[in-house]
Amino acid sequence: MSEQQNQLTHLDATGRASMVDVGDKEVTSRRAVATGTITMKAATLALLEANELKKGDAFAVARIAAIQAAKRTSDLIPLCHPLPLTHVDVSLIADSSLPGVRISVSCRVSGKTGVEMEALTAASVAALTIYDMAKGVDRSMVISDIVLREKTGGKSGDWANSDNH
Repeated sequence: MSEQQNQLTHLDATGRASMVDVGDKEVTSRRAVATGTITMKAATLALLEANELKKGDAFAVARIAAIQAAKRTSDLIPLCHPLPLTHVDVSLIADSSLPGVRISVSCRVSGKTGVEMEALTAASVAALTIYDMAKGVDRSMVISDIVLREKTGGKSGDWANSDNH
């Protein structure tokens, strides 16, 4: 087994994928923030902002979808632990300079492992939901820049993304 494999926590001694045992870790307050964007035609954004899409209120549906995705992340990502989330906050901001929507999701938990994957999954699903709601008028939308911005808590402490994404 290579040196890099020894550093990867989701591999066992033989190099096989395995779920990390967090049983002996301390319960701490943890938070993660992920962001993303979905760009679209200006006319599509105008319809979205005016709540004139045929499928309904894309912002409301995307918020609910993001929260649901955060809660179900362990069903989607095979080695993620199921987490009892204490809060999910979803921000969807229409931005005519893109044109499109800026997405930000913050997830919180008191637990033995972090909520980074939940925040990233929620941001992704919010963007996918907006795409689904508006694809009837604009199939050229682009989902991009799904990024972990920061995380707090846990043994490794606080971290912020210093890259200019």
